[in-house]
Amino acid sequence: MFFASDLDTVTHGIQLAVAPVFLLTAVAAMIGTVAGRLARIIDRARVLETRIDASPDENPMAAEFTELGQLRTRGRLVNFCIALLTFCAILIGLTIMALFLGETTEIQIFRLATVLFLTGVSCFLMALMCFLAETLIATRVLKFRRASHVIEVTQGNK
Repeated sequence: MFFASDLDTVTHGIQLAVAPVFLLTAVAAMIGTVAGRLARIIDRARVLETRIDASPDENPMAAEFTELGQLRTRGRLVNFCIALLTFCAILIGLTIMALFLGETTEIQIFRLATVLFLTGVSCFLMALMCFLAETLIATRVLKFRRASHVIEVTQGNK
């Protein structure tokens, strides 16, 4: 295997390989955001499970069980989102390696780099769809009618 020895070729290879790193930065930020949402889902589920365990057997706790079901769905979406983002990061890392090797060696690997990059971007887009679905489910649970009633009552007292 022939490795490039001139500085221009190596420099160009590094420049070519660095461009996908910006996508890796976005993926890392997204993983942090989604992991935070997963932590909140787990915390809320623990509160509800404790409340259900402490309730008397005569109390069916239907609302709590319904919310636990929604939290389970949200948790699955978030876990799938994290898996997609992780797979995306792996694919982008492999793209960087392929681009650098393709530029600095005689290996013809640019088609592989293209497939890796496009697959990684597809994973990122699917992760965004999971994130959107999870946030829609999360906001659907909120009871805005109660909040608007409190605002109306407070404003009426002024």
